[in-house]
Amino acid sequence: MKNMASINYKKSGINYQQIDPIKKLAQNFAQQTAKNLKQNGGLELSASRGESAYVWRQGSKYFATVVEGLGTKNLVADEMYKLTGKSYYDVVGHDTVASIINDLVSVGASPLVVSAYWAVGKSDWLADTKRASDLVRGWKNACDLAGASWGGGETPALPGIINPETIDLGGSATGIIKNKRELLTDKNIRANDRIIFIKSNGINMNGLSLARAVATKLPHRYATKLTNQKTYGETLLTKSNIYARLIKNIFKAKINLHYASNITGHGLRKVMRGRPNFSYIIEKLFKPLEIFNFIQTQAKLSDYEMYQTFNMGQDYALFVSAQDVKKTLRVIAQSGFKGLDAGHVKHGERQVEIKPKKIIYKSESLDLR
Repeated sequence: MKNMASINYKKSGINYQQIDPIKKLAQNFAQQTAKNLKQNGGLELSASRGESAYVWRQGSKYFATVVEGLGTKNLVADEMYKLTGKSYYDVVGHDTVASIINDLVSVGASPLVVSAYWAVGKSDWLADTKRASDLVRGWKNACDLAGASWGGGETPALPGIINPETIDLGGSATGIIKNKRELLTDKNIRANDRIIFIKSNGINMNGLSLARAVATKLPHRYATKLTNQKTYGETLLTKSNIYARLIKNIFKAKINLHYASNITGHGLRKVMRGRPNFSYIIEKLFKPLEIFNFIQTQAKLSDYEMYQTFNMGQDYALFVSAQDVKKTLRVIAQSGFKGLDAGHVKHGERQVEIKPKKIIYKSESLDLR
């Protein structure tokens, strides 16, 4: 291997200290527009401001909406396409939908409609019918997994904005919260709640800019083999889980789910997404997948940096009462996933303490919900 200097998320071009203040400014201005919703008989749920999805009430029903993007995972697929002739855009389509849906359902919403936003630098990108049809197929199949209708979308060609060789992928979704008891906001978090993690099956959509920076330093780039003999690129392109049906199954089982957090950007700091003054104590962790150990070794990153950048094996956090832990773990298993009774909530300073790693993330390290 080449002698690799330390790489972190900031060095790879992602600086949350620059991004998050603008997001907060946008949230503050957005809140001022809530009056416009009233003109159409709606009422915003102010507690959802800053959650992964925005919730409003229309008559007796609650609806939620979210916009999300894939990030740079498709750039890994592009490199692997050159190497293998396999486009991997079925994974890319799937994961774009997963990024949207997993945020939407974290407020308790059942997905109704997903819309696509696919921006290209040149329309020539879409002329590669193998790649484009894989994208369409992956998107459609992910909508089926989520139980949502693909309602349409927009496919602009933006020369001068988008690289002609790439595509920028994102979309939106709207969902319905059928019962107010299923509405998930941080107002429901209680001291002594148990935190249940769902095991991830890969890197998913976050930290890809750092992972791609690592690839540039490897002797065979994305073709570099891990100890399991899978290539680095292939492993990065593992499909992400979609949790819509799991959340639905939890509600069907009459489990009193208090809160849910999708572990995406900001890594395990996302466990303290809620606003109340609680400490989130993590007592157990899923063992990191090989891909995380590989990135950490190659990039010379500390545990502190890794766990605030990647999911590190913990994909989703569910907050339930202690009496519901066994039932929740059973539903997770029956839904095809692995759950872990990982920790608890207690009154105290807003922070995440990961005891096995001796890491504490203070509230000021997450200046955004």
